[in-house]
Amino acid sequence: MFARTTQFEIDTLRIGREAALEQFKERILPAMRGQEGYEGAYAFLTEEGRGMVVTFWATEAAAQVGVESGYYDEQIAKFISFFRAPAGREQYEVVFAEVPAESIV
Repeated sequence: MFARTTQFEIDTLRIGREAALEQFKERILPAMRGQEGYEGAYAFLTEEGRGMVVTFWATEAAAQVGVESGYYDEQIAKFISFFRAPAGREQYEVVFAEVPAESIV
């Protein structure tokens, strides 16, 4: 399994935390679920608007195809007007995972 991280900081004067989360659920999550090899995601957000989304992919190729096809940039563009600075991206191989018994969603 592979993970891709996106680090960002939303401008909480332009959009509130709750509104940003709803936008993510409505505009980004359905598109992620439609990507081949998608296996789930976690989203983290501080009170100040700093956050990170970690997406999980079945293979390294599945994680990379979204970047190469332009899909990733299309999703980032949906939030570009809310960011304080350009989002950062990294990709990792998942070498250990212990998942909580209950989901937070």
